[in-house]
Parts: sequence; structure tokens; C-alpha cells
Amino acid sequence: MYALDELLAFDHVMRSGSLTRSARTLDLAKSTLSRRISQLERQLGQPLLRRQSNRLLPTEAGQLFHAYCRQILELAEQGRQALDELSEEVSGELRVATHNALARSWLSKSLAAFMDCHPGIRLTLQTSTTPPLSADTQAVTVWLGEVPGCELRQETLGWLGRGLYGHPDYFARCGEPRHPSELPRHAWIDLLGETEQGLTLTHPARGEFHFQPPDSRFRVDQHTLQGDAIARGHGLGMMPHWLATMRERAHPGSLVHCLPEWSATPVPVTLLYAFGPRPRRVTALLDCLHQSVPSEWRPAGPSQVRGASPAESCQLGVADTATNRCGFSP
Repeated sequence: MYALDELLAFDHVMRSGSLTRSARTLDLAKSTLSRRISQLERQLGQPLLRRQSNRLLPTEAGQLFHAYCRQILELAEQGRQALDELSEEVSGELRVATHNALARSWLSKSLAAFMDCHPGIRLTLQTSTTPPLSADTQAVTVWLGEVPGCELRQETLGWLGRGLYGHPDYFARCGEPRHPSELPRHAWIDLLGETEQGLTLTHPARGEFHFQPPDSRFRVDQHTLQGDAIARGHGLGMMPHWLATMRERAHPGSLVHCLPEWSATPVPVTLLYAFGPRPRRVTALLDCLHQSVPSEWRPAGPSQVRGASPAESCQLGVADTATNRCGFSP
């Protein structure tokens, strides 16, 4: 059975004669469009298109199959319109993937409110150690950090500033550093891979200071475990201020921000989802995620929306502080 996105890709290339123009029209990566047509040709067992000069022209098989392709697409569109007229309800299955640092805090509360607003939604939330890269994923992903080499649309929801934290008992035993040059003599709680290339701290008046953190006796792969280790007095570590603040609210006195005038490069919170047309339930979820961004995050401007036009970026920007229709209040 042919996938509708493969038929749609073939139809657009047949009408435009160009992969580049069709990819732009469909809001797809050119490699994704080419792959879909190749998959369709493999299923049919013969080529549908041939290249001549700077254009793609149909083969005899392509010319014949295109008529049936159009009928299938038109019938599918009629079915979609009929279902849209039947119900305006936001319902169906959704899958959300996320970085472990965000799952138990802002995101889980936002998704719970979204489901309260839309009783017809069935949602699966999964944490992951690596972000998705393939355009074939159907999940909406909320990630902490940049995602290079990804075929999905990416938006920056906000930025998490970072600083150095320790426990009061640790500072009582080992002293509190007054300058980054003192950090190499302190115990370090490393988040795997975060400081392998060293760490650069910036001061508003003194500029940058680059140093290589000492080898850590205790390395972890989750922000929650890192925060636990720092709060137990095992050493210093670099944490997003937002996560440190939430831990401090739950456990007052467990963290102290040291060298507060020195900061590391902020980390983006990245929203990833597939290019192209979206089901109503996905659009509703994206709207609610945009509108529930915490006020503590430095908001992203239009230029932070990758893969979107300036007009789209403005529409996708972080909402203001007014409570949205799903009951969120950033």
C-alpha cells in the first residue's frame, strides 16, 4: 500500500518538474522528498521520473501512474474534509519525547493541563537520552540543547541561563571560590559530555575565563542526578538556574549559587516536530506548549525559529504573560 506522503511528493514533483521547488512548497527537506519518491518507485518496481537538463520528467510508467495518484489524493482529501465537518474535537493519539531534565517539571504539568482541556486525547510521554534526527518521526519533541543535523523543524522556546552551584556544607569544608581560577582545586560533579572541551565563564566587566574542570570522581547522565549529588555536598557543578531554583523551592538551603557574576553560555529549550501539514491535535499541542513557556526562561525571538519564514516565526513566538485558553499561566 502506498503512503499518502509518498504520493503527495510524487504529485508535486510531477507538476513542478523540480525537487527544489516541490520541497519548498511542501515545507520539506529536499533529501526527505527525494527519499519518499525513491520509496514509491521501489514499491512499484520501476522508475517514475527521469532527469533531463535541469528538469525532472515522467517516464511512461510515471505518466500512467500519476493519473491514479491524483485520484487517490483527491479521495483522501474528500475523506479528511468529511471528518473535519463531522467533528471539530481535538482527539486521537499523540506521542511526546523529551529530555529527562524537562519531563518531571514544566512539561509534565503542561501536558496534564492540555489533556484536561482535550478529553479525547491519548498521550504517551517518553524520555530519551538522544533527540530524534529523522524526518520520519511522528513525535513532538522538547529538548534541552541544540540539535544539529536534524531533519525536523526546530523552534527555540526559550533559553536557560547557567551558573555554578554547591551545597553550604561543601563550602564550609572546602571554602567558596572567589574567582574561576580557584575552581580546578574543587571537586566537580560532571554531567556526561558537558565539559569535555572545557568551560568558558563570562563576567560583564572582566570578560571571559576558560578553564578545564578537574576529572570528576562522580559523573552522571541526568540533570536530576547531578543536582542530587551537588545537594549532598559532593562537589560543585554547572546547572541551569531554572532547575536549581525549582530544587531550592522544594528543598530550601540545599543549593548555593557561587560566583554569581560569572555565567556560562545559556542552553536553548528546543521544540522539534515534522515539516508539512499537521493534524489538528498536533497543532493544538504546539499552541499550548508555546503558551505555557515559564516566564523565567529568556524568551526566543523570531530569528530563533529554524525552518520557518519571518512571518511564521512571529506566529510561533512565545506568548505573553496572559493566561491562555488551556489554563496555562507562564
